[in-house]
Amino acid sequence: MPLTPPPPVATNPIARMYEDLRLERAATVPFPPGLTNVDLRRAGRFASTPLPILLDCYGRFGPVFTIRVFHSNVIFMLGPEANHFITVSDAANFSWRRGFMGDLIPLLGDGLLTIDGDFHRQSRRIMLPAFHRERIEAAHAVMAVETRTALDGVSAGTPFDLYRFTRELALRIAMRALFGLDPDRARAGGLNAAHEFEEALGFWARDYPHQILRGPGTPWRRMVRARTHLDGLIFGEIDRRRAGGERGEDILSLLLEATDEEGATLSKRHIRDEVMTLMFAGHDTTTSTVAFLFHELAHNPALVEDPSFDLGLAIDETLRLYPPAWIGPRRSIEPFTFEGMRLPGGVPVNYCSWASHRLPDVWPEPDAFRPERFAPGNRERIPKGAYVPFGGGSRMCIGMRFGLAEVGVIAAAILERFRLELAPGYRLETRQMPTIGPKHGMPMVPRAAKGGPVAEPALAA
Repeated sequence: MPLTPPPPVATNPIARMYEDLRLERAATVPFPPGLTNVDLRRAGRFASTPLPILLDCYGRFGPVFTIRVFHSNVIFMLGPEANHFITVSDAANFSWRRGFMGDLIPLLGDGLLTIDGDFHRQSRRIMLPAFHRERIEAAHAVMAVETRTALDGVSAGTPFDLYRFTRELALRIAMRALFGLDPDRARAGGLNAAHEFEEALGFWARDYPHQILRGPGTPWRRMVRARTHLDGLIFGEIDRRRAGGERGEDILSLLLEATDEEGATLSKRHIRDEVMTLMFAGHDTTTSTVAFLFHELAHNPALVEDPSFDLGLAIDETLRLYPPAWIGPRRSIEPFTFEGMRLPGGVPVNYCSWASHRLPDVWPEPDAFRPERFAPGNRERIPKGAYVPFGGGSRMCIGMRFGLAEVGVIAAAILERFRLELAPGYRLETRQMPTIGPKHGMPMVPRAAKGGPVAEPALAA
């Protein structure tokens, strides 16, 4: 069948809120127990620090409960069984596009993160070859060169913001390794892609009342302006390659050559949406994982100096404590039953890897940084569905292996040269939108490494 994009959804926040309330009132099955009263103070706390509220509700109500978040009731399902139910066994009954993931459509368009059904299935099939093992191994050289070049600008004893450093580095890697774009050429043309991407993503870091505003000077206008600049870069590259016939081993070339099941090439808009989606996914997840990894290593410096230190296990444990895609927002399509409880259709239903990864009845000492949880012999004892930093089932992150390889290359290169200490007085605060990250960056002081190099993790099978 032809690759037909899904019908548009409303992006006006007032229209989306109205639809949320309409569907909530139309539900024929009651919501599960929870915090269903209107409480703006609680809504504000949830927006800034949701983890304590989710864990408290889990303790009070069990794995399925309701929280009213601003205007609407949202069902949360936590724990291994819930994660597996939503992502695998009953995944067809949960829509991404009609859930809160649709809030990203104004920037990402109809890419893999915001689509469902046949359009998602066909789009994913087209892009899968770009993430085969041999492609990732070929991208390794780009990762290594870009990382070494970036680290040449870091000096022992001179504080720097690791989070900001890695964000620019990861975007350069994505532009070159995934899309064959030259970030230096773009900058020479007057476009700082890293800055524009930060400006666009900054919209979702603002408080929700500010996201509703439109008009001059608002976060929305700044996001739209940055999106327009990035569109110019992507559309310009598509036109240039189509006109000249240039192709490479990157995803952009793959998309330019791809056809749907009836032999038609992809539209320029479809290519743009997938490029923007992958830039977002790779940029945000890699940078936060590197930052959180070194935050934990700074608190556990003896780990790195231990001859048995395994960087791959440390990355796995970092992803447990700080899964970048911390929440899986869905909307149920039909009423459903989970562990004997009947739940409504047409309403927001979220799983939360961040909370599920810290449940004390699943993870002993859940707040402790213990990479040995993932060592052979221990990993096999982790319950199915308990560890879902990249989602699961047909929606598992398509770039998971690329992202893990990139984090490994960057982290190993840093550890070869430096040991990073947190800046005096720094206290970690997280922000949750659109992905989890350090709210105030990650200021660190590099010290010259005294030990030998740390091996990169092996590429996942």
